[in-house]
Amino acid sequence: MMSSDIMQHELVERARQTNVLTKRDITKAWFIYWLGAEVSNSYERLQSLIFCASMTPIIKKLYPQKEEQVEALKRHLNFFNSEQTFGAVIQGVAIAMEEQKTRGEPISDSSITGIKTGLMGPLAGIGDSVVWAAIMPLLIAIFIPFAANGSAMGGIMPVVLYTVITMAISYGLAHKGYTLGRESIIGLLQGGKIKELIYGANVLGLIMMGALSASYVKITSPLKISALESSEVVVQQILDSIAPGLLPLAAVFSIYFYLVKKGPRYTTILLSVVVLSVVCSLLGIL
Repeated sequence: MMSSDIMQHELVERARQTNVLTKRDITKAWFIYWLGAEVSNSYERLQSLIFCASMTPIIKKLYPQKEEQVEALKRHLNFFNSEQTFGAVIQGVAIAMEEQKTRGEPISDSSITGIKTGLMGPLAGIGDSVVWAAIMPLLIAIFIPFAANGSAMGGIMPVVLYTVITMAISYGLAHKGYTLGRESIIGLLQGGKIKELIYGANVLGLIMMGALSASYVKITSPLKISALESSEVVVQQILDSIAPGLLPLAAVFSIYFYLVKKGPRYTTILLSVVVLSVVCSLLGIL
Protein backbone atom coordinates (compact mmCIF):
# COMPACT_ATOMS: atom_id res chain seq x y z
CA MET A 1 0.00 0.00 0.00
CA MET A 2 2.82 2.35 0.92
CA SER A 3 4.68 1.60 -2.31
CA SER A 4 1.59 2.35 -4.42
CA ASP A 5 1.20 5.73 -2.69
CA ILE A 6 4.83 6.53 -3.35
CA MET A 7 4.46 5.48 -6.98
CA GLN A 8 1.34 7.65 -7.39
CA HIS A 9 3.14 10.60 -5.83
CA GLU A 10 6.06 10.15 -8.21
CA LEU A 11 3.69 10.00 -11.19
CA VAL A 12 2.02 13.24 -10.08
CA GLU A 13 5.36 14.99 -9.65
CA ARG A 14 6.53 13.74 -13.04
CA ALA A 15 3.32 15.03 -14.64
CA ARG A 16 3.87 18.42 -13.06
CA GLN A 17 7.41 18.62 -14.35
CA THR A 18 6.37 17.76 -17.90
CA ASN A 19 3.34 20.10 -17.93
CA VAL A 20 5.36 23.23 -18.60
CA LEU A 21 3.29 26.14 -19.82
CA THR A 22 3.99 27.42 -23.31
CA LYS A 23 3.31 30.74 -24.98
CA ARG A 24 0.38 29.11 -26.75
CA ASP A 25 -1.17 28.17 -23.39
CA ILE A 26 -0.95 31.77 -22.17
CA THR A 27 -2.43 33.05 -25.44
CA LYS A 28 -5.33 30.60 -25.26
CA ALA A 29 -6.16 31.64 -21.68
CA TRP A 30 -5.87 35.32 -22.57
CA PHE A 31 -8.17 34.99 -25.58
CA ILE A 32 -10.90 33.34 -23.52
CA TYR A 33 -10.66 36.14 -20.96
CA TRP A 34 -10.64 38.87 -23.62
CA LEU A 35 -13.73 37.48 -25.39
CA GLY A 36 -15.92 37.43 -22.30
CA ALA A 37 -14.53 40.02 -19.90
CA GLU A 38 -17.30 42.54 -20.63
CA VAL A 39 -20.19 40.18 -21.37
CA SER A 40 -20.09 37.50 -18.64
CA ASN A 41 -20.68 39.66 -15.58
CA SER A 42 -22.83 38.39 -12.74
CA TYR A 43 -24.30 40.65 -10.07
CA GLU A 44 -22.60 38.65 -7.33
CA ARG A 45 -19.06 38.18 -8.64
CA LEU A 46 -18.89 40.31 -11.81
CA GLN A 47 -16.01 39.01 -14.01
CA SER A 48 -15.06 35.98 -11.92
CA LEU A 49 -16.91 33.55 -14.22
CA ILE A 50 -14.91 34.43 -17.32
CA PHE A 51 -11.67 34.69 -15.32
CA CYS A 52 -12.22 31.18 -13.99
CA ALA A 53 -13.13 29.90 -17.46
CA SER A 54 -9.97 31.42 -18.92
CA MET A 55 -7.85 29.76 -16.23
CA THR A 56 -9.38 26.32 -16.85
CA PRO A 57 -6.90 25.20 -19.57
CA ILE A 58 -4.00 26.38 -17.40
CA ILE A 59 -5.32 24.61 -14.29
CA LYS A 60 -5.91 21.35 -16.15
CA LYS A 61 -2.37 21.37 -17.46
CA LEU A 62 -0.69 22.35 -14.19
CA TYR A 63 -2.67 20.13 -11.82
CA PRO A 64 -2.93 16.46 -12.86
CA GLN A 65 -5.23 15.44 -10.01
CA LYS A 66 -8.96 16.17 -10.14
CA GLU A 67 -9.14 17.36 -6.53
CA GLU A 68 -6.38 19.92 -7.10
CA GLN A 69 -8.11 21.20 -10.23
CA VAL A 70 -11.38 21.71 -8.35
CA GLU A 71 -9.60 23.55 -5.54
CA ALA A 72 -7.74 25.80 -7.97
CA LEU A 73 -10.87 26.63 -9.97
CA LYS A 74 -12.77 27.53 -6.81
CA ARG A 75 -9.95 29.94 -6.02
CA HIS A 76 -10.63 31.84 -9.22
CA LEU A 77 -14.39 32.03 -8.67
CA ASN A 78 -13.92 34.70 -6.02
CA PHE A 79 -15.09 38.23 -6.79
CA PHE A 80 -13.13 39.85 -9.59
CA ASN A 81 -13.69 43.05 -11.54
CA SER A 82 -11.26 45.11 -13.61
CA GLU A 83 -10.98 46.88 -16.95
CA GLN A 84 -10.94 44.42 -19.84
CA THR A 85 -7.73 45.50 -21.58
CA PHE A 86 -5.40 46.21 -18.67
CA GLY A 87 -6.95 43.49 -16.51
CA ALA A 88 -5.09 40.98 -18.67
CA VAL A 89 -1.97 41.78 -16.60
CA ILE A 90 -3.66 40.22 -13.58
CA GLN A 91 -4.38 37.06 -15.52
CA GLY A 92 -0.73 36.77 -16.53
CA VAL A 93 0.40 37.22 -12.93
CA ALA A 94 -2.15 34.67 -11.68
CA ILE A 95 -0.95 32.11 -14.24
CA ALA A 96 2.66 32.67 -13.17
CA MET A 97 1.74 32.22 -9.49
CA GLU A 98 -0.20 29.03 -10.20
CA GLU A 99 2.80 27.65 -12.06
CA GLN A 100 5.14 28.61 -9.22
CA LYS A 101 2.79 26.94 -6.74
CA THR A 102 2.96 23.63 -8.63
CA ARG A 103 6.77 23.83 -8.50
CA GLY A 104 6.65 23.80 -4.71
CA GLU A 105 7.31 27.50 -4.12
CA PRO A 106 5.72 28.96 -0.95
CA ILE A 107 2.62 30.46 -2.57
CA SER A 108 -0.66 30.07 -0.72
CA ASP A 109 -4.19 30.18 -2.07
CA SER A 110 -4.83 33.44 -0.24
CA SER A 111 -1.78 35.09 -1.81
CA ILE A 112 -3.10 34.36 -5.32
CA THR A 113 -6.53 35.74 -4.40
CA GLY A 114 -4.92 38.68 -2.62
CA ILE A 115 -2.75 39.73 -5.57
CA LYS A 116 -5.81 39.65 -7.85
CA THR A 117 -7.81 41.74 -5.40
CA GLY A 118 -4.98 44.21 -4.91
CA LEU A 119 -4.30 44.75 -8.61
CA MET A 120 -7.80 44.85 -10.06
CA GLY A 121 -8.63 48.36 -8.78
CA PRO A 122 -5.43 50.21 -9.83
CA LEU A 123 -5.33 48.51 -13.23
CA ALA A 124 -9.01 49.31 -13.81
CA GLY A 125 -8.20 52.97 -13.16
CA ILE A 126 -5.29 52.86 -15.59
CA GLY A 127 -7.39 51.11 -18.24
CA ASP A 128 -10.25 53.58 -17.94
CA SER A 129 -7.84 56.51 -18.19
CA VAL A 130 -5.96 55.18 -21.21
CA VAL A 131 -8.61 53.26 -23.16
CA TRP A 132 -11.80 55.18 -22.48
CA ALA A 133 -10.41 58.67 -21.85
CA ALA A 134 -7.77 58.73 -24.60
CA ILE A 135 -7.97 55.98 -27.23
CA MET A 136 -11.75 56.03 -27.77
CA PRO A 137 -12.13 59.85 -28.01
CA LEU A 138 -9.16 59.95 -30.40
CA LEU A 139 -10.64 57.31 -32.71
CA ILE A 140 -14.07 58.94 -32.64
CA ALA A 141 -12.61 62.38 -33.37
CA ILE A 142 -10.68 61.03 -36.37
CA PHE A 143 -13.70 59.41 -38.01
CA ILE A 144 -16.53 61.81 -37.13
CA PRO A 145 -15.90 63.81 -40.36
CA PHE A 146 -16.37 60.57 -42.35
CA ALA A 147 -19.68 59.90 -40.63
CA ALA A 148 -20.78 63.52 -41.12
CA ASN A 149 -20.18 63.14 -44.86
CA GLY A 150 -22.27 59.97 -45.00
CA SER A 151 -19.38 57.50 -45.24
CA ALA A 152 -19.83 54.10 -43.62
CA MET A 153 -16.16 54.26 -42.60
CA GLY A 154 -17.15 56.71 -39.89
CA GLY A 155 -19.14 54.00 -38.12
CA ILE A 156 -17.08 50.93 -38.96
CA MET A 157 -13.46 52.00 -38.56
CA PRO A 158 -13.61 53.20 -34.92
CA VAL A 159 -14.96 49.80 -33.89
CA VAL A 160 -12.40 47.91 -35.98
CA LEU A 161 -9.43 49.99 -34.83
CA TYR A 162 -10.60 49.91 -31.21
CA THR A 163 -10.78 46.11 -31.34
CA VAL A 164 -7.35 45.74 -32.94
CA ILE A 165 -5.65 48.22 -30.60
CA THR A 166 -7.14 46.88 -27.38
CA MET A 167 -6.49 43.28 -28.40
CA ALA A 168 -2.84 44.08 -29.10
CA ILE A 169 -2.43 45.90 -25.78
CA SER A 170 -4.25 43.19 -23.82
CA TYR A 171 -2.26 40.38 -25.48
CA GLY A 172 1.04 42.07 -24.69
CA LEU A 173 0.06 42.81 -21.10
CA ALA A 174 -1.07 39.23 -20.41
CA HIS A 175 2.28 37.83 -21.56
CA LYS A 176 4.18 40.59 -19.78
CA GLY A 177 2.33 39.88 -16.55
CA TYR A 178 3.25 36.22 -16.82
CA THR A 179 6.90 37.04 -17.56
CA LEU A 180 7.40 39.72 -14.92
CA GLY A 181 5.46 38.15 -12.08
CA ARG A 182 3.82 39.82 -9.11
CA GLU A 183 6.86 41.64 -7.67
CA SER A 184 7.68 43.47 -10.90
CA ILE A 185 4.05 44.44 -11.53
CA ILE A 186 3.65 45.86 -8.02
CA GLY A 187 6.93 47.75 -8.37
CA LEU A 188 5.78 49.16 -11.70
CA LEU A 189 2.48 50.34 -10.21
CA GLN A 190 4.29 52.03 -7.34
CA GLY A 191 6.72 53.82 -9.65
CA GLY A 192 6.23 57.16 -11.33
CA LYS A 193 5.90 55.95 -14.93
CA ILE A 194 2.33 54.76 -14.49
CA LYS A 195 1.31 58.11 -13.03
CA GLU A 196 2.92 59.87 -15.98
CA LEU A 197 1.08 57.56 -18.38
CA ILE A 198 -2.28 58.26 -16.75
CA TYR A 199 -1.61 62.00 -16.66
CA GLY A 200 -0.62 62.05 -20.33
CA ALA A 201 -3.66 59.99 -21.33
CA ASN A 202 -5.97 62.31 -19.41
CA VAL A 203 -4.43 65.39 -21.03
CA LEU A 204 -4.80 63.82 -24.49
CA GLY A 205 -8.40 62.90 -23.76
CA LEU A 206 -9.21 66.43 -22.61
CA ILE A 207 -7.60 67.89 -25.72
CA MET A 208 -9.71 65.64 -27.93
CA MET A 209 -12.88 66.50 -25.99
CA GLY A 210 -12.06 70.18 -26.37
CA ALA A 211 -11.52 69.77 -30.10
CA LEU A 212 -14.80 67.89 -30.48
CA SER A 213 -16.67 70.52 -28.47
CA ALA A 214 -15.25 73.37 -30.55
CA SER A 215 -16.03 71.60 -33.82
CA TYR A 216 -19.48 70.15 -33.21
CA VAL A 217 -21.20 72.28 -30.53
CA LYS A 218 -22.85 75.08 -32.48
CA ILE A 219 -24.66 77.83 -30.57
CA THR A 220 -25.28 81.31 -31.96
CA SER A 221 -27.54 84.15 -30.95
CA PRO A 222 -29.78 85.97 -33.47
CA LEU A 223 -30.51 88.65 -30.87
CA LYS A 224 -30.24 92.26 -32.05
CA ILE A 225 -30.58 95.37 -29.94
CA SER A 226 -31.61 98.71 -31.38
CA ALA A 227 -29.07 101.27 -30.21
CA LEU A 228 -30.22 104.22 -32.28
CA GLU A 229 -33.03 104.76 -34.71
CA SER A 230 -30.87 103.81 -37.67
CA SER A 231 -28.52 101.22 -36.14
CA GLU A 232 -28.65 97.84 -34.43
CA VAL A 233 -26.21 96.02 -32.17
CA VAL A 234 -25.78 92.37 -33.15
CA VAL A 235 -25.11 90.40 -29.96
CA GLN A 236 -23.32 87.56 -31.77
CA GLN A 237 -20.81 89.97 -33.31
CA ILE A 238 -20.01 91.38 -29.87
CA LEU A 239 -19.51 87.85 -28.47
CA ASP A 240 -17.28 86.90 -31.41
CA SER A 241 -15.18 90.01 -30.87
CA ILE A 242 -14.62 88.96 -27.25
CA ALA A 243 -13.84 85.30 -28.05
CA PRO A 244 -15.02 83.17 -30.99
CA GLY A 245 -17.15 80.25 -29.83
CA LEU A 246 -17.95 81.81 -26.49
CA LEU A 247 -21.50 80.42 -26.31
CA PRO A 248 -20.48 76.80 -27.08
CA LEU A 249 -17.69 77.11 -24.51
CA ALA A 250 -20.16 78.39 -21.91
CA ALA A 251 -22.54 75.50 -22.66
CA VAL A 252 -19.80 72.88 -22.37
CA PHE A 253 -18.45 74.28 -19.11
CA SER A 254 -21.96 74.58 -17.67
CA ILE A 255 -22.55 70.88 -18.29
CA TYR A 256 -19.09 70.05 -16.94
CA PHE A 257 -19.64 71.92 -13.68
CA TYR A 258 -23.04 70.28 -13.31
CA LEU A 259 -21.39 66.86 -13.66
CA VAL A 260 -18.80 67.79 -11.05
CA LYS A 261 -21.39 69.04 -8.56
CA LYS A 262 -24.29 66.65 -9.13
CA GLY A 263 -22.70 63.62 -10.76
CA PRO A 264 -23.50 61.80 -14.02
CA ARG A 265 -27.21 62.58 -14.26
CA TYR A 266 -27.32 62.31 -18.03
CA THR A 267 -31.10 62.18 -18.38
CA THR A 268 -31.44 65.43 -16.46
CA ILE A 269 -28.76 67.05 -18.61
CA LEU A 270 -30.38 65.95 -21.89
CA LEU A 271 -33.85 67.08 -20.85
CA SER A 272 -32.49 70.41 -19.60
CA VAL A 273 -30.66 71.02 -22.90
CA VAL A 274 -33.79 70.23 -24.92
CA VAL A 275 -36.08 72.43 -22.79
CA LEU A 276 -33.59 75.32 -22.72
CA SER A 277 -33.06 75.08 -26.48
CA VAL A 278 -36.81 75.21 -27.18
CA VAL A 279 -37.42 78.12 -24.80
CA CYS A 280 -34.48 80.18 -26.10
CA SER A 281 -35.50 79.48 -29.70
CA LEU A 282 -39.07 80.63 -29.06
CA LEU A 283 -37.82 83.77 -27.36
CA GLY A 284 -35.32 84.42 -30.16
CA ILE A 285 -32.36 84.44 -27.81
CA LEU A 286 -30.40 81.45 -29.24
